[in-house]
Amino acid sequence: MKFCVTTPIYYINGTPHIGHAYASTAADVLARFNRLDGKCVHFSTGTDEHGIKVARSAENANMDVNFFSDMMSAKFKQMSELMNISYDDFIRTTEARHICAAQKLWSLIEKDIYKSSYTGWYDPRDEVFVAESEIVNGIAPSGGKVEWMEEESYFFKLSDYQDKLLEHYETHPDFIAPTSRRNEIINFVKSGLKDLCISRSKFNWGVPVPNEEGHVMYVWIDALANYLTTFGFPANQVEAENKMANCIHIVGKEILRFHAVYWPAFLMSAGIKLPKRIFAHGWWTCEGQKMSKSVGNVVDPFEIVSKYGVDSLRYFMMREVRFGEDGDFSEDALKKRITYDLANDLGNLVQRVLAFIQKRNGQLHIDYNFSEEYMSLFNNSRNLISRIRELISKQDLSNALNVIWDLVSESNKFVNDIKPWELAKSNDPRLNSVLTVLCESIRAIAFGLASFMPETSTKIFRFMNIRGKSFKEIDDKFIDQIFPQPFPLFPKEK
Repeated sequence: MKFCVTTPIYYINGTPHIGHAYASTAADVLARFNRLDGKCVHFSTGTDEHGIKVARSAENANMDVNFFSDMMSAKFKQMSELMNISYDDFIRTTEARHICAAQKLWSLIEKDIYKSSYTGWYDPRDEVFVAESEIVNGIAPSGGKVEWMEEESYFFKLSDYQDKLLEHYETHPDFIAPTSRRNEIINFVKSGLKDLCISRSKFNWGVPVPNEEGHVMYVWIDALANYLTTFGFPANQVEAENKMANCIHIVGKEILRFHAVYWPAFLMSAGIKLPKRIFAHGWWTCEGQKMSKSVGNVVDPFEIVSKYGVDSLRYFMMREVRFGEDGDFSEDALKKRITYDLANDLGNLVQRVLAFIQKRNGQLHIDYNFSEEYMSLFNNSRNLISRIRELISKQDLSNALNVIWDLVSESNKFVNDIKPWELAKSNDPRLNSVLTVLCESIRAIAFGLASFMPETSTKIFRFMNIRGKSFKEIDDKFIDQIFPQPFPLFPKEK
């Protein structure tokens, strides 16, 4: 069973921020979960390095554009390493393999391409052409200042694909998510599609148009082709198509139009299978304000991880706001999540149970002869993955964490109600059953969190002598064994 997931490839005219970390973490959660679930996973991320913005940024930095691209791409790779992103491929659009793939895609859609000239407004910030009706006082919807552009260009017959796109949206209702974004795209397409300018001739920092000197591909056809590149196109087109058909593209809502309208139209023209789903996530504000370099409130993931740890940031981003909606970042909110959810709830549960076993010489004596009062927690533990699997398949990541935390709360209540320390004092024979069911619960929680908080889950697996490689391990019964000494997962600040 194949499962493929991609992040957007990140534009290198600026340094990584919390939005990039957010998209990468969400895609990583999906990739890790499906690997644990036994699927063959391909997870790609990377950098988008062509276009006029990059050329100008390099010029402003007084750098060679190739050197500038190498330097900036390395920063995004460092961000992936920082956030513990388990990608299988990091694609750069300046690589030879990508140039080959982009030019092959161009040749496949050439029947829908014609040469003309473009005259109109252009937004360099988003590398997008802007209609007059979208401009307010010279400013595009992105907030960037528009420029008047006149140049010879190639155009793609996007207008020919209006009905085909609408038909695909109707027959594949889950193609675009969440629903609000799907409705937005449908309304945009119904309003009428115009042919799309897909080449530039006034600068040369891009993929050369095949057999046409002086033209480079418009950055969006170049960038979107990265998904085919990372799947092995064009050398292995059949395998690439199979991966595409099982792929979920994670994108920011500001680039949904390119992915949900232009990209499927290109693929239709090329005769290539469309992706399974395009999921658009929301934006983060900071302390209620839009993030801005001029304001100085852009959240740096490197700084946050250095203060609070990578798993704490991953957990906060995935839990704080429902994936697909906008959210607000604040350090106070992050600290509260760490204190109450992670230290008091999860950390306390793991520490109190496993440290209690350690006090009994670290020996866990298994007893699965549960009384009826223990069966609810046992069954909820064994069924945890199946309950969150459906949510993960819909990219409902925050609610998946809510379900996991329901089990954390139920387990803590079980400890408080049963009071295993009192059973130990009286040598009550039920104690072994109590500890067995609690270990079942902690193991299930660790597996549930493995996609979201891999470092934390690995620590719990080590505490319990668990491999942690597959959800199938949850079906195994514990055996009598000695557990190593646990330590606090989230030490409280002194």
